[in-house]
Amino acid sequence: MRAVIQRVSSASVTIDGAVKSAIGQGLLILLGIGHEDGPEDIDWLVKKVAGLRIFDDNSGVMNLSVIDVGAEALVVSQFTLMASTKKGNRPSYIGAAGHELAIPLYERFCAALTDAIGRPVGTGEFGADMKVALVNDGPVTICIDTKRKE
Repeated sequence: MRAVIQRVSSASVTIDGAVKSAIGQGLLILLGIGHEDGPEDIDWLVKKVAGLRIFDDNSGVMNLSVIDVGAEALVVSQFTLMASTKKGNRPSYIGAAGHELAIPLYERFCAALTDAIGRPVGTGEFGADMKVALVNDGPVTICIDTKRKE
């Protein structure tokens, strides 16, 4: 599983001209799911995301988590995060999980993150053509790959 986590002042997902989800201060999480991912990846990643200390404390130091500041989260599925660019200029998406595996894992990740942060998580729509808007706060952007836990 790969995630791009952005600390945002606001973010939204629009599908067919209608806003599906929108948040204020919080985390926009772009989530890529590979065919080798499973529940253990979700558990590890949810714990890592919920605990990331990337919000400022009273001294202006990034020392607080999304839970600490009572912020929101928006999770958008993005199979292109699983792209391989080793060969040529056209990315290969062979590492991305198919719908039958990816949809249940995406939904489980969203449910687990909801439980971890204690508030509902906004979502996109798996497989839809989504327009994602955000105001990156900082900017702060963190990339995490559950297969590289160094």
